Parts: sequence; C-alpha cells; structure tokens
Amino acid sequence: MEPVIIVGAGPVGLALCLALAAQDVPSVVLDEGSGTEEPRPARTVVLRADMAALVERLGCATVRDEGVRWIGWRAMRRGRQTRNVPLDLGLGGVIAGEESLPGDAAGPAAPLHIPQHALARGLRDAAARHDLVTLVPGSRVDIIEQDEHGVSAHTRGPDGTWWRGTHLVGCDGARSIVRKLLGVRFPGRTAVERHAVAALRTELPWAGEALLHRRPPWRNAGEEITARPLPDGLWRIDWLLPSRGDLVTPDALVGKIRDTLAGWCEGETPPYELIDTGVYTVHHRLARRWRADRILLAGDAAHLLGAVGTQGVDEGMRDVDNLAWKLAHVWHHPDTSETLLDSYQSERRAAVAGLLRAADQALPVLRGGGGLRGHLPGGGHRHDVLLTDGHLGRGPLGALPAYPHSPLAPEPSAGRIPVDTPDGAPVDDVRVSAPDGTTVRLRDRLGRGQLLVLLVAPGTGVWDRRHWVSAGVMPQLAKAVNALPMPAELLVTDGYPGAPAHAVLLVRPDGHLAAAFAGVLPEELHAAAEAVRGGDPEAENTENTDGDSDTDPDAADDAGAGDVVDGEGHGEEAEMGRGGRRGKIRRKDRAKDREDVAADAG
Repeated sequence: MEPVIIVGAGPVGLALCLALAAQDVPSVVLDEGSGTEEPRPARTVVLRADMAALVERLGCATVRDEGVRWIGWRAMRRGRQTRNVPLDLGLGGVIAGEESLPGDAAGPAAPLHIPQHALARGLRDAAARHDLVTLVPGSRVDIIEQDEHGVSAHTRGPDGTWWRGTHLVGCDGARSIVRKLLGVRFPGRTAVERHAVAALRTELPWAGEALLHRRPPWRNAGEEITARPLPDGLWRIDWLLPSRGDLVTPDALVGKIRDTLAGWCEGETPPYELIDTGVYTVHHRLARRWRADRILLAGDAAHLLGAVGTQGVDEGMRDVDNLAWKLAHVWHHPDTSETLLDSYQSERRAAVAGLLRAADQALPVLRGGGGLRGHLPGGGHRHDVLLTDGHLGRGPLGALPAYPHSPLAPEPSAGRIPVDTPDGAPVDDVRVSAPDGTTVRLRDRLGRGQLLVLLVAPGTGVWDRRHWVSAGVMPQLAKAVNALPMPAELLVTDGYPGAPAHAVLLVRPDGHLAAAFAGVLPEELHAAAEAVRGGDPEAENTENTDGDSDTDPDAADDAGAGDVVDGEGHGEEAEMGRGGRRGKIRRKDRAKDREDVAADAG
C-alpha cells in the first residue's frame, strides 16, 4: 500500500512520520532543506510533560541528553518575588531512589526545555533508523494533485520527481507551500509581540529554576524578562520589546545583557559567555481549513501562536498526537468513516482557537492597556499568576486541550459516570498493570493506535497476577474488550481520581478520556468504542464529499485569530476535487514570497 506523504522535516513533520511508523504506516518525508539542522542555541522549545513523553516514546534520545526540566518557577515584580512554584520532576525518572510519577509531588509537572535544533536532530536520527520512514532532502513541492484514491506531489529538481501516497500532510511551517497550494487563507494578527533573545553561559542565583520578571527596577529594563535554564550552564533570556519599536543593535543587546545580569546579581555583572542572539516576532494566525479531502495541515502550517507563554511547537506536537492514530486507522481500514479524519480539524482547531482567544483577551490587560482593571489593588499579582500559569501549562493561557464536543464523543448512556477527568480531557498518568503482569505508567501504553480499557480494582497493585487476572469481573471484561470494533488493551489500576471501585474507563489512543462506566457494561463499552472510531461508515451522510467538517471552520476565527491580516491568494489557482472528480492544485512560480510571517522562535 502507498505511504503517507509528509511535507516538511521540522519537529512536527519528523514526529508525525515516527508516530505513523509506530503504528506500521510507511511515510515519505519531503524536506526542502539539506537534511541537517543549523545549531541555534537561542531558538528553543518548551514541551509540557505529556508532549515531552511523546517525543521520548518516538525514540528521540536528545530529550534526555540535551534538554532540561526546571526544578521550579519564580515570578518577580519590580524588586519583589511574587511566586515560587516547585515543579515535579517525577516523569518516570528517579528521585531519592524511587520511581515517581506526575502527581506524586506537590507541584505541577516540570516542562522540558530543549534547543529546537537538538529536538529536530534527535527526531531525524530516530526517523533515519526506521525502515518505514523515507527522508528525502532537497525536495521542494510545487504541484499537488489528488483524486479519490490518493495524492500525488511533484518536487522541483533537474528531472522533477512525482511522489504518490494515500494522504499528504503539510508540516512545512509558517510559510507553508501546501497551505498556499490548497488556497487556504491564514488570517490573524501580525507582530503580536516582539522579543530580543540571547543564549549565554553564566551563573544566576536560581540554578535550575526559570524566572519571569515583570517591570524590573533598573533603567531601560523594559516591561518583562524571562530566564530559562538549559543544560551545561546555558540560559535563554528573553526581553519583551515594544511591538513596533526600532531595531535592536548588537550594542544595545549587549547592554541589556549586562544590565539584566547586574540587576539579578546584586549590582555586579557576573562573567558570561554569549553563545547566540536574535530578535523574533510572534504572530497569531489560524488556517481556515485544516483538511481538504486527503490533504491535511499540522503545526505552524495550520496555526501560529506564542504570546504570553503559549508554545507553538508544543501545540504542533498535539496536532501529531491527535492526527497520527486517526490517519493510521484510516490507512489500515480505508472504509473508515470520514468522521474520524474530520474530527482532527474540529478538535484541534477549536483547541488552538481557544488559546488564541485567551491570549487576545489577556494581552491588553497584561501589557498595560487594560484600563481600570490594570490599576486595581492586587492587579499585578493576578497578572503574574496568569502569566505563570500560561508558561506552566495551566489556566486559560495554558490549559491542556479537552474535546468534550468532539464528533467522536460517545452518546450519553445509563451506565456512564463522572470521574475527576472530564470527558474528552487527557487522563491522569496513573500506575497501571497489564495482563502480562508488568507495572508501568498509563502514558507508556499510548501511541500504539489502540484503545485503552482501564479497570479500577483496588488492591491489584499488591496482589499476585495469577490471583486477579482470572478473578471477579476480569474474564467478562476481557471478553468485552476482545469484541470491540478497534484494537484495545486491557489495563488495571489500584485507583483513579474520582472513580469508584470496579469503574471502567475507555481511553482514546491519544490519551483523552472517551467515557467512564459504573462497571463492566459490554454493550455500552462497544457503542462508545464505535463512536471513537467515527461510527459506522455505512450510516454516514454521503452528501458531504469534500472532506469538510460539519463544524463551521470559520466559527473560531473571531474567537481566536483576531483581526484578519491576510495577503495570500495572489498568483495562485486552486481547484479542489469534488465527488470523486480529480482535483489539481498548482502554484505559479514567484520570485519572492511576500508573506509577512516569521517562524516562531520559541
């Protein structure tokens, strides 16, 4: 069977090919670049705990070797500390000689901070070792054609090459050629924030901790500075700049570095080694459509964000986590309902739109334009809390995505019960026992394209496997799991937050809760699993043949993308296939791409 074509070999494209390979789906990655990463220590990525675990499951060795997890987060305002949040390093590692899990410690899970080139290199090395992945450097796509059986992509070169696949995913960044060939608009806001950034080696008073410093007391400090540690004594420091200010000269940046280090180190600038510098501009944009029949968008090709703590690459990895199992299921079962792939756009686009909406609402207040609310007593403290939560993946600016209104949500039933995890939200990473007797984290069983069925059975953690694997409700549940319409794995846990004994949780392949039941209810469990895979394709409405989601793709624009700033579409033609007719998309040659979008630097 033909592979999936992935356009773009950044972290998102490389992660997608590995996630598909883990589910026995071959892919061809068309890389416009040379196949190597340029070291840029000042360009880094922050991944929340679940996405850090994802890239580690994909075989990215640099996560442990070249990334660091912060031990704490500090917030300061002027010369006073306002918050000190200890972070949980228990991410399957070892603390004080014992295995620890997120939630075992008091603080939130520590995010991973890693240079983007190191992340991409680790993913590329893993992809190069995989038999199901073909990496093709120096391949710029200029034509895409699709029909009812697959997609063809043409890459430039002396001879020109055509590639054929079942589907094509554009992971080719902010200036996405795939998006332009589709004729998909990319509205939003330009220059939401500007930052000067430096990577340097020095010693700061908060070893291993990240710092958010608002309105520092020294002269010309600016509105906000962040300092985030990296391995080997490196720090990334960001200075918030006026959105429409002058260019930052090298001398001016060195001055900022010296003043900032002196301000944090009792008036004396400590020795430092400047490694890398840059200035980057944050844009907020949201593609109007993420799917056109067999062609999909992911990562920066579908969305740009990055202000007030939101993390673009982290959201791109969430696109991968959401899309990979759905695309793999369709690849293995071509008769799958269109609802399954449609749900990728409706779930992920709504989640990103929510983050953009929250950022748009917070920015006027946080950046001094919030009117009376910005001057109320305690307002500064509330602002620090909001920003801290955004950076740590909590609150309105950073909450993990949930899909309660997904097209894949099971219908209510008599046996459904609530647990502490809302329907559609990511499940807690509890300890689980597999039928073979191994005890692991729940997150370790994700990424295999199968459902997880979790039985809450207090005491199983200390029982011998031979006593519980054939006792009580286990035989009945095992029979029900074997009869599900999707591959599924049966797991057992001592306890799950808010779940009574003998509760059964159905977990999607990407770790989101589909439903929880008050016991073993085979018919209801089967119906819920059928909903998760998109329902019965024979019952699908055949009138919708263009691959659009039933959800209005423009509904989230006003809520999340801000003012429309869109200059695309000139010099392009797009004719999408409908109802089985062959569709062809061709981009006219242009000497220069005038799109005013810069890649997110962090």
